Amino acid sequence: MAVRKWKKYIIRKAFDCAPDGKPYLPKSILWRQKEQFSDGVGYSWIDGMKEHAASVVSDEDFAKRAERWAEDTPDTKEAYMIRDIFDGLFPSEAAAKTAVRWIPRGDWGCSSDPSGRAVSIHDAAYGTTDE
Repeated sequence: MAVRKWKKYIIRKAFDCAPDGKPYLPKSILWRQKEQFSDGVGYSWIDGMKEHAASVVSDEDFAKRAERWAEDTPDTKEAYMIRDIFDGLFPSEAAAKTAVRWIPRGDWGCSSDPSGRAVSIHDAAYGTTDE
């Protein structure tokens, strides 16, 4: 068994049964396929965030994003909005350096979508298509 699978197995076993023998979580949840954030909260919530970002981030501001953030420049309006909120709450350069940006891996089938929704495994698992 690969190291990665062992880590998941150990975590799952830790929540498998309480000392009284009753499971902490139903087996259907405990042993299901690992999912990304967008799956856990539902695509409608992610779609709502994207729609909101499209309404609050102007095309003009988005076009100038590299001027504002030369490093780790957001490549979607959703990512722009998240970065803008973070900078508003934590305005120092030191704070920005503590936040690690998830960089999607093309060889995993990932796009730049911050929700991870465009990963190709979702097409097969849920019958969805990329936007």
